[in-house]
Amino acid sequence: MDPSFPNLETPNLVLREIVDADATDLFRIHGDAEHMKWFGSDPLADIEGARKLVQMFSKWREEPASGTRWGLQLRSTPGLIGTCGLFRWNRNWKTCVVGYEISPLHQGRGYMKEALAAAFTWGFEAMALNRIEAMVHPDNQGSLALLKRFGFAEEGRLRQVGYWAGSHHDLMLHALLKQEWKA
Repeated sequence: MDPSFPNLETPNLVLREIVDADATDLFRIHGDAEHMKWFGSDPLADIEGARKLVQMFSKWREEPASGTRWGLQLRSTPGLIGTCGLFRWNRNWKTCVVGYEISPLHQGRGYMKEALAAAFTWGFEAMALNRIEAMVHPDNQGSLALLKRFGFAEEGRLRQVGYWAGSHHDLMLHALLKQEWKA
């Protein structure tokens, strides 16, 4: 593990670096086609794809316009239940994009809200962000409701901006400004 990785803790979760040992948990989440239908990429086909995903998330911190992806782990139980991250970081504009997913077994328990609250606070403080953007499929009601609870404003529809599962998809653009953030 990288000692400089920004580990975060919440009452129920540890947000930590994603490591090679997490590949099986990532495959369990990212290999589920039904669950990943809103994620913006095709589901992983095998464990090797999960290992490559671990490496991609690791390299984000080294790239000038990337960001950080945390593994979400329950404080009381080893293993990942999901991930969240701030990426496509534009340091000059002080903006980034948020992405997240959680295993179906852990949905509806408030864990993602808890994780994102910690990530947003860290982003506004440590990354000096002024704006966090989210691009969400218009049919992903759970994600849209989560963003609304945080105060994200809907800014419009990006027509056919995404491509996965063999077709183009519209995404809704939402944003949260630092001045609107209430930790």
